[in-house]
Amino acid sequence: MILNERNIRHEQALNVARQMMTAARTAPKGKGIDVVEIALVTDDDLSRLAEEMRRVANETGMKFFLRDADNIMQAECVLLIGTREQTQGLNCGHCGFSACAARTTGVPCALNTVDVGIAVGSACATAADHRADTRVMFSAGLAAQRLNMLPEGSKMVLAIPVSISSKNPFFDRKPKETK
Repeated sequence: MILNERNIRHEQALNVARQMMTAARTAPKGKGIDVVEIALVTDDDLSRLAEEMRRVANETGMKFFLRDADNIMQAECVLLIGTREQTQGLNCGHCGFSACAARTTGVPCALNTVDVGIAVGSACATAADHRADTRVMFSAGLAAQRLNMLPEGSKMVLAIPVSISSKNPFFDRKPKETK
């Protein structure tokens, strides 16, 4: 049997993404409490995600959402990492408030935010170990959050598109104009 790499590229990207999911799940969590949510976007849902990004660009005028939407369509899949908002009860003030009870509704617990960052770093390191191309995207994460692609109530969602190609499509990108 002869396997041509071009014919199994999509399968390989999904395998790397699954390992990225494992790395994100097993990353250290503040106080050992796991509030991280992780999902993998593939197939037709990539188009749905890109279309939502285009809607955000039209609503906000943020042109980089258009460029990033094109990148999503060049990816084999997109990993999503976010968090359920849950106060850790440390009263540490790292969120800007003197105590957890003093936080304004909608202000995330700083530990939740840090947990997302550590999970994203672990996932990207795994992709790098496999020489897969990635880029962390706030834009795609925001669109995924608006589409509820992670369990309801997930916040601070970041997206990591994954590509296996001869040239990383997520760098050397040209700005887009709004349509």
